[in-house]
Amino acid sequence: MPHRPSISESGLGNWHDAPAVVGASVNAIDTPALVLDLDAFESNMEEVHAIVQTAGINIRPHAKAHKCPDISLRQIQAGAIGICVQKASEAEPFIEVGIKNILITNEIVGVRKVERVARLAAHAHMGLCVDNIVQIQQIGAAARRHSVAIDVYVEVDVYHGRCGVTSPQTVLELAKAIQEYQPNLVFAGLHAYRGSAQHLRTPLERANAIGQAVARVKEVISTLKQAGIEVQTVTGGGTGTFEIEAESGVYTEVQPGSYVLMDTDYAANQTAPDMPVLMPALQVLCTVISIHGDRAVLDGGLKAFATDHGMPQMVLPGWLVTSISDEHTVIERQSDTPPLKVGDKVKLITGHCDPTVNLHDWIIAVRGDQVKEIWPVSARGALF
Repeated sequence: MPHRPSISESGLGNWHDAPAVVGASVNAIDTPALVLDLDAFESNMEEVHAIVQTAGINIRPHAKAHKCPDISLRQIQAGAIGICVQKASEAEPFIEVGIKNILITNEIVGVRKVERVARLAAHAHMGLCVDNIVQIQQIGAAARRHSVAIDVYVEVDVYHGRCGVTSPQTVLELAKAIQEYQPNLVFAGLHAYRGSAQHLRTPLERANAIGQAVARVKEVISTLKQAGIEVQTVTGGGTGTFEIEAESGVYTEVQPGSYVLMDTDYAANQTAPDMPVLMPALQVLCTVISIHGDRAVLDGGLKAFATDHGMPQMVLPGWLVTSISDEHTVIERQSDTPPLKVGDKVKLITGHCDPTVNLHDWIIAVRGDQVKEIWPVSARGALF
């Protein structure tokens, strides 16, 4: 039989190849694609890092937002002391590119997971959060088996209602339990993140919420100090509140993630008068595939954007997203804006950047109308 060439041999490439070529125009990007405006990205990073550095504390950006080692390397070059991740497996692509200071801001439970963390601790300075004795016993045993040291942060529930403990006495008991596993476990400090405050719309609401968090952390620190245990690090904060934690006199480290990308939900927050307005750096590029009067259909849908925080918004004025399904988004013309044509490329800003990134294999970094770099979303799907 004659040889039948495979798809890759035929020159079509593989389905998972990047949808763009460095040096090409934005209009040449295949769609739907995740596009990052480098000017906005760099401006956001510069603004936020300057605020944190002026406050005299550390920034440890959360990589769960972008899942992209290329972005984390740039954040570290801009002064970050390390990164946060949310899952043990999520840490691995970052360690592979040489990032050596990683905090897992989550409770890690189960033999396979704690073994993974212990193995990673042989290659990087690893930390994680705990809120119960079972975790401490599991990770302590694994750290001893592998002869490694792991930083352990007791998570304080600062009115977020998720993980963490509320009683200062319980924090003290957990800190003492961690110390029993020295030198393999190190009590590194407190993790105190109030995620529910990040999208409170007014600066006053956010300040009041973080004020409550700070008061609880102070109470915990006082209890530990009376028992002879010093708290070296208090870490937390997010894109919506990082400047409040930074100025609190209690937090020594903040961990915003979305600030380099941004989305429509964060854009809905009112910005404090003395704070910069962060730019929407991340967009999803789509192609118009069908036109019906004032209605146009795009080639990206629920598999291209997360909608848990609302519909994506068109960058092009005068067009409104009216419906979205698996592979299509319908937009309608709302004004006298010029009509679109089949084949036109349009950009949309997602409602929630973190889960949107997790839907894509590549971030196409552009400056103006030109593709400058192509970055793999290496930690996509790292859920365990």
